[in-house]
Amino acid sequence: AMAFFMQALDATILNTALPAIAHSLNRSPLAMQSAIISYTLTVAMLIPVSGWLADRFGTRRIFTLAVSLFTLGSLACALSNSLPQLVVFRVIQGIGGAMMMPVARLALLRAYPRNELLPVLNFVAMPGLVGPILGPVLGGVLVTWATWHWIFLINIPIGIAGLLYAHKHMPNFTTARRRFDTTGFLLFGLSLVLFSSGIELFGEKIVASWIALTVIVTSIGLLLLYILHARRTPNPLISLDLFKTRTFSIGIVGNIATRLGTGCVPFLMPLMLQVGFGYQAFIAGCMMAPTALGSIIAKSMVTQVLRRLGYRHTLVGITVIIGLMIAQFSLQSPAMAIWMLILPLFILGMAMSTQFTAMNTITLADLTDDNASSGNSVLAVTQQLSISLGVAVSAAVLRVYEGME
Repeated sequence: AMAFFMQALDATILNTALPAIAHSLNRSPLAMQSAIISYTLTVAMLIPVSGWLADRFGTRRIFTLAVSLFTLGSLACALSNSLPQLVVFRVIQGIGGAMMMPVARLALLRAYPRNELLPVLNFVAMPGLVGPILGPVLGGVLVTWATWHWIFLINIPIGIAGLLYAHKHMPNFTTARRRFDTTGFLLFGLSLVLFSSGIELFGEKIVASWIALTVIVTSIGLLLLYILHARRTPNPLISLDLFKTRTFSIGIVGNIATRLGTGCVPFLMPLMLQVGFGYQAFIAGCMMAPTALGSIIAKSMVTQVLRRLGYRHTLVGITVIIGLMIAQFSLQSPAMAIWMLILPLFILGMAMSTQFTAMNTITLADLTDDNASSGNSVLAVTQQLSISLGVAVSAAVLRVYEGME
């Protein structure tokens, strides 16, 4: 829960501060997508390694290493004075983040029986949801009355507390040693990096379109090579046998589809409120807080909702609500009453929280102990990659309209 809190606080506090950071570094606000994508893409690329490391060295050892890297990366981000430096240090943060939450979730999967998984995951997630409430407001306060550097420095005491608590209380689960799939890691990791880079190149328009398209096609080719490699390797980085579990396959496809749309919301909303509507960072941060508040309220009710309506009806209905809430933002304007923006954000927070909890639970519920580590890694990769692509695609679309104007 503490790791979830730190990551959630870091993500939401950064989103509110992006316009201020862009101004300080003399860059366009849209260029700040690199600070988001560099982190999420690093996490997506290295998450599969986290499962192997946790199996090999133990959950407690890898978790404490992850928190240490994340904390040191936060300090380095605070000291950066250019966008390239910030991107590099966000990568260091991403290395820690890639191991932090997946390893913690893996420890829960091995510590509790499957029939207790939903309430346990729900309980652990709730303290972490305090981060998204504090993040936007705290980010606005720090940017308005201090400097943006403090949004990273605030992670340091939290990280130290997390290290001490994990060292004392977290179990050190291990499993039988297995050989690390280096070839699979290179093929899979490079495919993720090239695909996201290709999308970003399209948006930035710093190279010809055919070059960006070539990068994307190459990434798809590498992914196909990984699939061929995984079929012929006894212990691949990500086992394709996972997808024989029907609920797992449905959950992964659902995560990709939904998070491509919702992943860009935390990036776009602060830009719309501050750059488009002219709100101060503090006001914009306060307006984003209802999204997290809705998430917490939904967390307290999701178990009862699922028991009454079932997973299928809940997910279908919630997905429709999310689509409508995101679409209505296109009708917003600075002249509209402020409650007409806050209410949809509150509803969106409730809907996304319900959807993610239900989808994550159904994705992992039918996995055996033998493939829990690999399945957990695939789920986490899917989530981070979808967020990264959502930010990249949304920024590319904004670049297109920016060029038209």
